[in-house]
Amino acid sequence: MSIALVTGSAGLIGSQAAEHFAGRGLTVVGVDNDMRKVFFGEDSSTAWMATELERKLGDRYRHASLDIRDRDAIDALFREFGTDIELVIHAAAQPSHDWAAREPFTDFDVNAGGTLNMLEATRAHCPDAVFIFTSTNKVYGDTPNRLPLQELDTRWELDPAHTYHSGIREDMSIDHTLHSLFGASKVAADVMVQEYGRYFGLMTSCFRGGTLTGPNHSAAELHGFLAYVMQCTMSGTPYRVFGYKGKQVRDAIHSSDLINCFDEVYRAPRPAEVYNIGGGRFSNCSVLEAITMCEDISGKQLDWTYVDENRVGDHLWWIGDNGRFEEHYPGWSLAYDVPAILNEMFEANKDRWG
Repeated sequence: MSIALVTGSAGLIGSQAAEHFAGRGLTVVGVDNDMRKVFFGEDSSTAWMATELERKLGDRYRHASLDIRDRDAIDALFREFGTDIELVIHAAAQPSHDWAAREPFTDFDVNAGGTLNMLEATRAHCPDAVFIFTSTNKVYGDTPNRLPLQELDTRWELDPAHTYHSGIREDMSIDHTLHSLFGASKVAADVMVQEYGRYFGLMTSCFRGGTLTGPNHSAAELHGFLAYVMQCTMSGTPYRVFGYKGKQVRDAIHSSDLINCFDEVYRAPRPAEVYNIGGGRFSNCSVLEAITMCEDISGKQLDWTYVDENRVGDHLWWIGDNGRFEEHYPGWSLAYDVPAILNEMFEANKDRWG
């Protein structure tokens, strides 16, 4: 039996990964205890997706309601399946700046401690497995905000002559910067994943994503930018824009495009790799631009207000450069841009949000 073990399996990336690799013939063991409900409230619960995966995938999916902080439980799960585990996708996380500042111990225990538990269990029980980690662009802290940005009508934009105009590369420093506590816990996890690749020879890859999105997103104000704008527009829920005049820019990658990256790595793994991954110049928008697109697609007007103070450590402009990944895996390319993402999100969630 070939197993893909996926943490955060009822979340956006985990659920798409579960469906994809079950379709590739692997048995998926999903680890998810619905901590998203704890972080963001009942409306953000992912329990519905866990049920949906069991319904759709049948005996190709086994759900384990485990907490990744529980070292003994994680070790026992890995021990049960041993070397049948060919792929580990670690997507479980506490994903919010604001929430991390309220409960630093929980944030660090989930993001850093939970990742260490996953790595050590992999090393002990299935050292030949491919280990994929969903990191974040927040490992760069607010260093991107030092770029020579220009204010345009609806967005901040980078000087075309700048070396990062086509996207920020992995050579940007992660030091001497304000990360937020969330960013710091993800740095710890990111570096540990790299170290298990370099020191122990595990086939590890870190994906430093920007806005990861798609129709399965259980969005919340504190996490899930594009999905939450569309949800608020469709449902009539008030939306708040935090700082930067609403002109802050994000690149956005559809979950299926990201899962295709994971598939490339699964088929041709490399040790201790780090990739910035996102929509790049192909798929990006500002908050103001996202609001306009959501209103145009839904035919409804968003009730939004502006809060002058930006979130601590938040990026003024982030467009990543996918060049390193594309060099290693030239068969991969993006299929979705922001309008395609939002249109699909609208069609898929008429019953949930409409």
